[in-house]
Amino acid sequence: MSHPLDRSLIAAFAELVTANGPAPVADLGSGPGYVAARLHGLGVPVFGVDVSPAMVNLAREAHPTLRFHVGTMTSLDLPDATLGGILALYSTIHVPDTHLPAAFAEFHRTLTPGAPVLLAFQTGPEPGGLHLTERFGHEIDLQYYWRTPAQVTALLAEAGLELTATVTREPEEGGKRPRGFVLARKPA
Repeated sequence: MSHPLDRSLIAAFAELVTANGPAPVADLGSGPGYVAARLHGLGVPVFGVDVSPAMVNLAREAHPTLRFHVGTMTSLDLPDATLGGILALYSTIHVPDTHLPAAFAEFHRTLTPGAPVLLAFQTGPEPGGLHLTERFGHEIDLQYYWRTPAQVTALLAEAGLELTATVTREPEEGGKRPRGFVLARKPA
């Protein structure tokens, strides 16, 4: 998170989490763990979840004092009402439209009352996507799903989560897509 707006939104999220109580935050799609480490540095109890075992290993190596495990946001291996917040930065973009309602239902199920959710994703004026079969000289099979903030907030509302704020940041120099940020919460 190199952009000042991105960092400020993470700091605001951390403040909301700590004001709501001591329950831990799940960084879903935590990748190499740098955002979980940032939250930890802000005093937030946090752990990371990623679908990729390779990413979990990288995160564990880079941040050995933090907990990371393999899992999926559509079926969290957590009891009901145990999370003080959920952060999903650029990870819902890999979840197909048909599976996103299940992920947001899991968010609602696992959050404590009043707990916030912060999502970040590439967006644009209309939905779309991209399928990559090669990256950095390696064969891959990676799908991206572009959604508008209105689509994301509607799906969160269907899952019982209340909208707090939306922010759209235009692409940085050399960037191609705007960034959407949605902050929501489970009703208290």
